[in-house]
Amino acid sequence: MTPLPRSARLPARTAGNLLEALWQSALEFLFPPHCLACGRIGSHYCPHCLAQLPFPPINHALGEALTLHIAAAPFEGALRDAIHALKYKGVRALAPILAERLAQALAQSDFEAQAIVALPLHAERLAQRGYNQAELLARALAARLQLPHLPDAAQRIRPTAPQVGLNRQERAANVANAFRADPERVRGLRLLLVDDVITTGATMLACAEALRSAGASAICGLSVGVALLH
Repeated sequence: MTPLPRSARLPARTAGNLLEALWQSALEFLFPPHCLACGRIGSHYCPHCLAQLPFPPINHALGEALTLHIAAAPFEGALRDAIHALKYKGVRALAPILAERLAQALAQSDFEAQAIVALPLHAERLAQRGYNQAELLARALAARLQLPHLPDAAQRIRPTAPQVGLNRQERAANVANAFRADPERVRGLRLLLVDDVITTGATMLACAEALRSAGASAICGLSVGVALLH
């Protein structure tokens, strides 16, 4: 049997992701999804329940690198369950559903974006999880808005400890200088920087600072959920 040429072979992670997606599709065919909020069959989060979520106020005060931050909904209840299912349980079907909500949240502002960047994971974390949930959201949002998606325009260049359990100052120190961006890809662009959840904004702000240093002209942070740090 003649082996496939190198250019035709799938990278191990891509092949694994494809198998996982096929397995997830088979499970959803056999066991149709239920809305996490109301239990209706047919979707992991039905349009009716998504429409009932409040839009948090737009935040203009996260830091100089971010023009503004927009969240799709408070990080609580069924939305929190949905984000956890996407992030930790591999329920990728939630990405386009939540991206639609991101598009609706963005429409509450007058920010005009030219391209979309996902908040990156460090290579070690990406290898452990197998995918970046922010990348799934960014890709789905780019398709919804018909905007360019710029994978690898930003990179997390050092591993960082989980932000959970850290106070505001510790969070900022944890992610300081953890990102870099490619000037050839972002210079002069108005960007959407997409993540799943924002708490203090330290991680998103650190990434935005790298993008601005690389020449991005304006950055709107866009997250599915916004949580309060108690």
